This record gives sequence, structure tokens and C-alpha cells, in this order.
Amino acid sequence: MFQKKTLSMAVAMVAAFGAGLPAFAQQDEQIEEVVVTGIRGSLTQALDVKRNNTQIVDAIVAEDIGKFPDNNVIEAMQRITGVQVTNRGSGEVAGISIRGLTDINTTVNGRNIFTASGLAVALQDIPASLIKQVDVYKTRSASQIENGIAGSVDIKTQRPFDFDGSKIVVAARAINQEQADKTDPNISVLASDRWETSSGDFGALVNLSFAETNYRDQSITAGAMVPFATDNPLAPFGNYERIFLDKPGVAENPIWTPGLLNGLPSAPGSTLDINGQPMEYILGRDAVFASDFTGKRERSAANVSLQFAPNDTSEYTFEAFYNGYRNDSFNSLLFTFADWWGSYANSPTAAADANVVLFEGTNIVKSRSVKDNWSFTSGDLTTGKTDSFVYALGGDWQLTDDLNVKSEVVYQESTFETDFIAARYENARYGLNVDFNAGGGIPAFSFIDNPATANLNEADVADVANWKTAQLYDNANKNEGDAVTFTTDATYDAALGIFTQINAGIRIDQRTAAESFSRQEGFNNAVAITDELTYINSGFFDGQADVPTTWAVANGYYLRSNADQMRSVYGLQKKRMDESFNIDELTASAYVTGQYEFEVAGRKLDGEIGVRYTGSETDMEFTDTASAGRDVYADSTDTSKFLPSLSLRYELADDLYARLAYTETLRRPNFAALNSQIIYNEDVTGIGYGTASGGNADLKPTESKNYDFSLEWYFAESSSLYGTLFKREVEGFVIDFRRQVQHTNEDGETGTYVLSQPFNASNGELSGLELGAVWFPQNLPWYLDGFGIQASYTALDSSQTTPMTNSAGEITGSKETDLFGVSDESYSVVLAYDKDNLGMRLSYAWRSEFLNNYEAALFANPLEIWRKPEASMDLQISYQVTDNLSLTFDGTNLTEEIYQSYYGENGSTTNNFGSSLYSRTFAVGARITF
Repeated sequence: MFQKKTLSMAVAMVAAFGAGLPAFAQQDEQIEEVVVTGIRGSLTQALDVKRNNTQIVDAIVAEDIGKFPDNNVIEAMQRITGVQVTNRGSGEVAGISIRGLTDINTTVNGRNIFTASGLAVALQDIPASLIKQVDVYKTRSASQIENGIAGSVDIKTQRPFDFDGSKIVVAARAINQEQADKTDPNISVLASDRWETSSGDFGALVNLSFAETNYRDQSITAGAMVPFATDNPLAPFGNYERIFLDKPGVAENPIWTPGLLNGLPSAPGSTLDINGQPMEYILGRDAVFASDFTGKRERSAANVSLQFAPNDTSEYTFEAFYNGYRNDSFNSLLFTFADWWGSYANSPTAAADANVVLFEGTNIVKSRSVKDNWSFTSGDLTTGKTDSFVYALGGDWQLTDDLNVKSEVVYQESTFETDFIAARYENARYGLNVDFNAGGGIPAFSFIDNPATANLNEADVADVANWKTAQLYDNANKNEGDAVTFTTDATYDAALGIFTQINAGIRIDQRTAAESFSRQEGFNNAVAITDELTYINSGFFDGQADVPTTWAVANGYYLRSNADQMRSVYGLQKKRMDESFNIDELTASAYVTGQYEFEVAGRKLDGEIGVRYTGSETDMEFTDTASAGRDVYADSTDTSKFLPSLSLRYELADDLYARLAYTETLRRPNFAALNSQIIYNEDVTGIGYGTASGGNADLKPTESKNYDFSLEWYFAESSSLYGTLFKREVEGFVIDFRRQVQHTNEDGETGTYVLSQPFNASNGELSGLELGAVWFPQNLPWYLDGFGIQASYTALDSSQTTPMTNSAGEITGSKETDLFGVSDESYSVVLAYDKDNLGMRLSYAWRSEFLNNYEAALFANPLEIWRKPEASMDLQISYQVTDNLSLTFDGTNLTEEIYQSYYGENGSTTNNFGSSLYSRTFAVGARITF
């Protein structure tokens, strides 16, 4: 166990080691900048990064200063071998995995950065216009930060010493979000200069960026599966009655088991035991709903870099980085239940009225009619705000011909705040016709007018006369974090046997994180529904689904602007923030590596061997907000680990290399996962159970042993063919255990909740193959000269063993599934043209289906939610009008894919879940350099 006195000794060694240094230094090596233009130049430089590194690393490089060829960095990274992207929405791609794993350590200029109380920063929050290069490390040196079992991404920004003299770049793009029908600005300015003086060389750089995005995402979802009686039920059930877990008059409760991996049996004639007799059931959906999600996001960023080199042997760098995020998102939700049976319970015409149609060969409902169903709409507004600051001061000293020392101190602070307010309209409908899969996995539904009334517009959900007010929800969160980090790295160049270089260093990181929240809700069904309180959408789902295209909801923007008034109307208090947790963590790390080189069979074999020690001490305070006195209690945990690494590179022939690597990495649990406070959410949709969640202060880091073997052939200029075999053995995946608990709320009401808490309870394995190629053919005819291709393919095989629990939380067995987020196959193909002043790139990226998450363990459908294969086609065109002016045209998601999910690995037809439509984007831009 890592003891406090050991950590104190490490801090003392750091202080002693750094005391004799004249100043602090930057962590990264100074890399000579080779300014390249055009697609071919950027791909050539990326290949040079891959070829010259002893690790297995891929890179993307900006075509020109201030020009990344995508709306954000993640979209550009999907062309890297082994990188998969997902979570497209809100006008961008937000999720990324390396070889199927999402736990990625992200650094900027070698510095670990984070957002608020998290351990990492969202890559999409870093403007692409500030970036000159992104390196994706698939193996890890002991000299690199240990966190992140998937890999490490290092983002490099511009510095003044990258340029020979002054440089000014102004870039502007107008980006049209097609579904939102808006055109947004994306502007960046870089100004840099350097001066030679009698005191040394000075350099100063300022890089500013601003991007605005209006977005619209639209989705239709068939609800969860639950069992229903047929039109031939056993007492005490009526026709088509929903079978809840318990029922008066049934001897054994629960009647059925929710949350099974494969769900309840879906074969025709499947039965449940009712008082000792088998009763057939069918599997229908509890609801169907549509979401029209719109919003506006603004991102602003600033990077300031100052450099001073008083002589040839020392250099000092100060950098400041700001990242700001503002987002208003409005969700217009139309939700209708499809599980009411009362109208058919004793009806002799139930079969004809319900009009139930099953998928052939199953007991799963494809379509049906519902009488007297309940529906609601919800207008939900979420406002988000992030401000993050990073300050770094460092130095680089060549103390002797053989000894180089770098040191740096970094301070960062980050705050993320969100406010959520929502109000519901609700009412009963005369009836509903619904087809849960009308074709291609997309549901269709429509409301029915009551023919017995004079009002023939009761089915019009855009008419406010058909609604009344219901609940108001008022929530807020505030997450904060800061850190002080000190690093020192020394490099000794000397011939010590086979070793050509020895590297050693230490890193001390003092981190704090805190989260606060506010939760309240009220009910009032007599609020006047006025025009100013109401928002009515139009043109939903672009005509690609047979569903209502317009409906009325509470206007979230009005709710936010009049929040105090609305709280009063609904009997709520003014917002009060309760601290959830406060964490203080001290991490000390030290490493030593040796670069070696010798000959085998007349060819060079080189590489690196090293070990990294890391230990952390975490002190935690949690607030029990459910207690009357807001009781605060404390906990602490210590962890420590030695992480060895070995990499070698062998020159099999000229331009042909073999690489082999063994590394160990880890993933520390998120601070929020350590919070053992339990939050209870009452049942609001009539399923009969609430949900609850909490953390676990005893969580340990997830550990991974990593094996990599690659071959790389650089067969021509700007061309390469490469392949990699790899394997990851992972221990201690953090997974959620679910169990049923009873809880009494502040009003003294006791209810049943399904509680989910994380544990290090699962192990997994991931292995795979990567293939990649970059080829610009030589000596082509003039009409083909300039064409090239970049292609990659990744095959993955994954497994994860997870304990199974019953409703009491007792382990009853285990199951083996795929790892979450892992597609068995993915590929990307880029057709490039680069000649004279014209550059073009058409890219297509595809990934196969993958296990995305588990559904709440409350229903009868399979527990797993899978995503269907996902694809994206993008286009970039640039033209150099003059030496100083270039024009660009870009398009993303050109095929306007519909992204879909379904229950169970093989349930894409009968168990369809969600279908989402996202915007295509088209952009025109100009870049001026002087």
C-alpha cells in the first residue's frame, strides 16, 4: 500500500532535484517545425512522425497554419488507423475510441488537461484552428503520463520559435447546418513574431478562435418492451392488460424477471406462471416518443505563447491557454404511452379494437391500436457554461554537451455549470395507431380523433387546447477543478554499452475537484397555457417518417427567463446548491528509460526500455443531501503501481521496419464514481419503480497489459504500407451492479428503487489487426498526376466477463459479452488530389455494429443496446489563389445517415429502438497569410 510518508519523500526529492535549476522548463521536446502545405505534404509529415518514433504512433498534421480540414479534431481523427468515432450530434462528432476503447489520455503540448471535475478534456472543446498537429500514441513510453488504457492523444499548438520571423494568419469559414437552416461563423487569428536582441531571442504568439454552431437533431424511439396478456387471459388479468411485476390475486410476485440479458422469451406461445397455470403473453412497447433537439453552441479560445532564448543552451517558455464553452439546448419532446389496456379489459371486441399484429415467428408486437392512452410533451432547456484556464512556465537547459534538463510548473482551473428547467403538458388522447417498425427500423404513429365529439381536432397535438400543464423540473449542477503540476525531465546522451541515452523524470500533481447540484420539482395542472409560454415546432424528421411533424411544448427559453416566477407558480423554492463531494488528490510519478541501439545481422535494432512508478493519495468528503442536516462524511484511498515498458524497432531492410512493444497502463476511476452518496429519482413514467444511483469510494484503477507487433514499409516518397497485431488484457473494469432497494423520501413515502453502483467487477480482453496505406503513385499520366489514396482497416475481437446479480444484488453467475463501444470492423478510405494550387479530399469512414450500453434493468427486452453500423462521407476542397490567399469548401455527413440502435445483438428488425437524423454541413472559407 502506498503510504503517506512515501509520498512525502517523493515530494521532498522533487524539491531537492529542482532546487538547483534556474527556472522551470517545458515538458515537451522542442520540435523543429517543417511548414508544409497541401494534402500530400501533411500526409508526408504524418508518415515521418510514425517512422521516426520508437513507439507505435500515428499523426495528423494541419495542411496549412490554422487549417485543419474538418469541423473539429475528432472528425479529422476518424481517418487514423484504429480510431473510431461515434456520438454524432449537436452539430459535431463528440466520441472517439482508439482500437475500440474510449479511455484516452489527452494532453496539450504534453500537459495533461481536464474539464472541471473530470479527469480528461473533451477533444471537441479544443478548436481545430489552434492546432498544428495531433499525435495518437498506441503504445506508451514510461516517460508519458500513465492514465488511459486506450492510448494517448497529444495535441500540439503553434509557438513563436516555430517561425523564422513574423507570421499573421486570418481564417474564416461560414458553416451551414442544413437541418438547423443556419449559417454559422468560425473565425481564427494567429499573430506571431520573433526578435533578435542583445539579451537573446524573443518570440511572442497569440492565437484566437471563435466558433458558433446552431444545430438540430431529430430522433424517433420505440419504447421499452414489457409483457402483456393476450385477448385470452387468465384471471385476474383482463384483455391485453400490461403485466407488471406484481398483481393482487397472483400468488407469486414478482411474476417475471426484468433486466435479463436476453430479455423474456420471444417465441410464439411463451408463457408466464399465473397461480400455477401457464398464461401466454405478448411483448409490446410501453411507449413511443419523438425528440426535436435544437440549440446554439459557442466556443471561444485563446492561446498565448512567449519564448525567450538568452543563449544557445537555454530557452524559457510561458504559455496561457483559455477555453470557453457556452451552450443552450432545447429539447421538444413528444411522448405517448402505448400500454393502456382498460378500454379492452372486458370488451368482447378487444381483438378487433386493439388490432395487434405480431412479427412473424415471434410474440413481439409490431403494430397495434391503443384507446384512451396518456401522452405528454416536455420543453426542456439546458444551459451550459465552461471556463478553463491553463498557465505554464518552463525552461530547457543544455547543461553540458551530454546533459539536458527540462522543468515546468503548470496551474489550471476549470468550471462547468449547467442549468436545466423543463415543464410538461399532458392529457389523455382518444386513441393511438402505432407501428413500432414501419420500415427500416423507424416507427410510425398517429393520434385518432374522437368521432363522437364535435371537436374533430382532438388528435392535433399542436393545438394548445388539447393540453394542460403538469410538472415543472428545476435542476442545476456546478463542477469545479484545479491542479498544480510540477515536472522535471533529464536526458543524458552517452555511450553506456548498448544504451545511447538515459532519461529520468518526476511529476507531482496536486488536484482538487468538487461537484454541487440542485434538484426540485413541482406540479400544477391549472397554469394558463399562453402563446408566450408555448413553442410549436415544424417539419420534424425532414419528412422521412410517418409521425406528427409538429406539436406544442412549454417554451424552455421563456421558463429560463422567468425562472423565479415559474418556481413560485409551481410552489418551488429559489435554487439552492448542495455540495455533492469535494476531493483532494496528490499523485507522484517517477520514471527512468533507456534508449538502446545495436546491430543484429548487420541491421540496426533500437528502442526503449523503462519503468514508471505512480502513486496517488485521495481524500474525499461527501455530503448526504438526503439527510436533514446535510451530513458530511469523509473517506480516503491510496493506490500505487509500477508500470514497465519495452519497445524495439528492427530495420529488416531499407525502409522496412518491425516493431514490438510491451507496456502496462491504467485507468483511474472518475471522481464522480467515487462519490458514494445515493441519488433517488422517483418514478415519473408509471413503470412502477424509481431509479437510484451512487458511487463507490473503494474503486481501484483498471489495469491493462498491452502487446503490439507491427511491420512498416516506406516504399516510396509520401507512401507507406503498414500493419499491426495487438492485444489488451484488462483487469478491473468498472461496471454498474443493479439491485432493488426500498427508500423513504422526505415526505415519508416509501417506494421501490433500482439502485445502480459501480464496482471493479469485470475483466476483458481485446485483440485485433490494423492495416493502413498511404500511396501517391509516381510517373502517372498528366491527367492523373496528383492523385493519391489513404486507406485503413481495423478488425477487433473483444470479450468481457461480467458477474450477474439478482434483484437483491447477489451474484448468481457470470456472462460474457463484447466490450462496450467496440466494432468488430472499421475502415476509412480517402481519395486525395494535390497538384499545383488545387487540393481535394473525399473521405468515407465506416464502422460495424457495436454494443453501446445497457438499458435500465426494468423491462422485458434484452438488456443490451446495440448501435447499427455507422458511416460518414466528407469532402474538402482548397484552392491557393495567391501566395497569401486560399479558398476552401468543406462538406460533412454528405450522405445524411440515419443513426440507429436496437435491443439485443440480433434484434435490429423486431427490437428496433432509436432512429436519429443529424445535419449535413457545408462550409466555405478563406485564409489569408502574411
